[in-house]
Amino acid sequence: MEYKLLTPGPLTTTATVKEAMLVDHCTWDDDYKIITQHIRQQLLALAHVSETEYTTILMQGSGSFAVEAVLSSIVGEKDKILICGNGAYGARMQQSAARYGLNHLYYEVAETKIPDATEIATILEADSAINFVAMVHSETTSGIVNDIESVAKVVKAHQATFIVDAMSSFGGIEIPMAEIGIDFLVSSANKCIQGVPGFGFIICRRDQLALSCGKARTLSLDIFDQHQVMDRDGKWRFTSPTHTVLAFQQALKELVQEGGIAARYNRYAQNNHIIRTGMEKLGFAPLIAIENQGPFITTFHYPFPEFSFADFYEYLKENGYAIYPGKISEIDCFRIGNIGEVYPSDMMKVLQLAEEYLVKSNVKGAVAL
Repeated sequence: MEYKLLTPGPLTTTATVKEAMLVDHCTWDDDYKIITQHIRQQLLALAHVSETEYTTILMQGSGSFAVEAVLSSIVGEKDKILICGNGAYGARMQQSAARYGLNHLYYEVAETKIPDATEIATILEADSAINFVAMVHSETTSGIVNDIESVAKVVKAHQATFIVDAMSSFGGIEIPMAEIGIDFLVSSANKCIQGVPGFGFIICRRDQLALSCGKARTLSLDIFDQHQVMDRDGKWRFTSPTHTVLAFQQALKELVQEGGIAARYNRYAQNNHIIRTGMEKLGFAPLIAIENQGPFITTFHYPFPEFSFADFYEYLKENGYAIYPGKISEIDCFRIGNIGEVYPSDMMKVLQLAEEYLVKSNVKGAVAL
């Protein structure tokens, strides 16, 4: 059965991105190394930073591998990190810190709220030992977008290093790293750039990366060593996901063809607006307040006591679309992704199917569009 993925990644990709993986490549080949170097340079351009101040590290594995690689590589025994969380992925950073025995503090707010820059400033003023701060930009748990700009200002005022998990936002919204004050940014191949799973990437300040030399607690996730090898000629230290890299190269080309990040953001935002307003009319209340809603994924409350997510999911899937279950800890909800090779016409079709499902199920209180 073929269906489109309305998920936050993996997501629906173009036929041409898939076709790029039909070629086998040797990791030692100079042509492949050139592809790696080109990708690294393109990512710097998307982050609006220079190659003299910033660099890119590609890391095998999912986005969580890359986040863990950063935390375990740059936070030393004499350092302390403040992790700000409002969902599962902020919590995952805290779990990684705990697993590695990092000296850390976890500042957590409700999953429907954003970490407050004023409160973070108070925490930093009270604890001069904190020299790293980490947070998620687009929290995929809910679709909320956190205010990294305001947080960056207080982090820089404290002269700390700022780490941002931009997993489901980079490539879908402008993030000028140097202007904001981000030292390490982490994302993944299978999100807004619309590639396929297989590697994550880290964009970081060269001077901050240099300070991590010798701090890594693992061999394969050592971002300093990975960079030393990769920066030399484009070679990965260990076997790279060659087919994923080729798909990513094609996805970057298609991002440019679409009109860059601004055009992609506009499409995602339109998708989000259509699905959010349409579902709300049908009785599915959005979880996140509009002022904090990102364009990447939208979370909805279960609308009525009779509602069965499992049945709703299967109905949509049978008719061409797969959505995501909820990830909020104490609220019955589900998520609809707005990113990937999906368009406003897809959002309109999902609304039509949602209305059909409610009518078919004789759900009391359902409102027609």
